[in-house]
Amino acid sequence: MKQDSKIYVAGHKGMVGSAIVRELQQQGYHNLILKSHKELDLCRQEQVEKFFAEEKPEYVFLAAAKVGGIIANQSALADFMYDNMILEMNVIHSAWKNGCKKLEFLGSSCIYPRMAPQPMKESCLLTSELEKTNEAYALAKISGLKYCEYLNKQYGTDYISVMPTNLYGPNDNYHPEHSHVLPALIRRFHEAKEQQLPSVTCWGDGSPLREFLYVDDLANLCVFLMNNYSGDETVNAGTGKELTIKELTEKVAQIVGYSGTILWDKSRPNGTPRKLLDVSKAAKLGWKYRTELEDGIRLTYKDFLENPTRAER
Repeated sequence: MKQDSKIYVAGHKGMVGSAIVRELQQQGYHNLILKSHKELDLCRQEQVEKFFAEEKPEYVFLAAAKVGGIIANQSALADFMYDNMILEMNVIHSAWKNGCKKLEFLGSSCIYPRMAPQPMKESCLLTSELEKTNEAYALAKISGLKYCEYLNKQYGTDYISVMPTNLYGPNDNYHPEHSHVLPALIRRFHEAKEQQLPSVTCWGDGSPLREFLYVDDLANLCVFLMNNYSGDETVNAGTGKELTIKELTEKVAQIVGYSGTILWDKSRPNGTPRKLLDVSKAAKLGWKYRTELEDGIRLTYKDFLENPTRAER
């Protein structure tokens, strides 16, 4: 990409999209196209086709998606599949029809099988069944990355995909029921501290292993890949490090300053037992994450405190 290339970031108000915008601006890219949901509904094919025909972006970062935690995924399976599949197909197809030079599709590590060999390589995609709690979302994301691959093979496009591990950071969603585990813990422990609650009950037994990547590090990788990678196979984005949910919970409580008792509700689902990405592909390309988990949680908690309206989402 050139500094004045016409770049469209889909989903620029979300956690990932806003981080990509920050990274692009820091690197001197200034010709960015940004459209809110009110200005452009990506689930409406006619609107998307009109937008691409008029704007003709040269590069597209597809970070827009309907996302949520276990509760949100389980309670709205049809919505998660339909909205994500329609949205991504509209954008990818219109980008191709209007001569977009390169598109980068943002997926999720949940595309990989529930019991995939650990750490998970990009090649383990579609080798066995998915985790049921987010199967609908995963199927939509798999469809998006496969459509990019098929366009490359059939029409010679240069469309790539990146699959991040669990993300966290500024502009996250802290909704009590619809957020992911780390922002949910930040909110719960902050409120417990404020209300001086003697204990906090968390889901499951704390045994699942998880990997976390600070969203600004992902954004750095996204721009790096747009400039340095072409290929049909996706690229994993992570740290290569993991910890148990119990360890994460204790770490968040300590950083937030909650000193009460942590209890576990073992009747609640744990989710996938382990999710660690093999990040050797990104490493061979010359990229490595920058933000350690404890530093990232502190930065995220600071963002939470400075933007209290985010807790209302």
